[in-house]
Amino acid sequence: MKVETVINAEIELLTAIKKSDILALETILHDDLLFNMPDGQTITKDFDLQSYRSGKMKIDFLEASDQIVNIIDDSAVVAVTVSLKGAYDNNPINGVFKYIRVWKKSGKNLKVIAGSCVQLA
Repeated sequence: MKVETVINAEIELLTAIKKSDILALETILHDDLLFNMPDGQTITKDFDLQSYRSGKMKIDFLEASDQIVNIIDDSAVVAVTVSLKGAYDNNPINGVFKYIRVWKKSGKNLKVIAGSCVQLA
């Protein structure tokens, strides 16, 4: 696995999030995904996709910076800072968040198998 492949997968993921592209997210997120939210709640792929399907999750602005990619065998760990503006269930989201995502090779594709997010500012 190459760093460039992971960076391209990250770009694809962030683009899908910005556009609320459910079909792309279905492909990118592993069926057994677990993701820790800033409030401590652990969500699944189904929960995440339902947030987009229902229109609860709305992203107005998303910009990534300070990306670190570590390749470990057939997996990659990505740490990235994201400036985010939007809303979830009509509650505003506006801040800087630090994400960690674990990507794993699954067949020919990379899939997100785990992640976590904390709010920095």
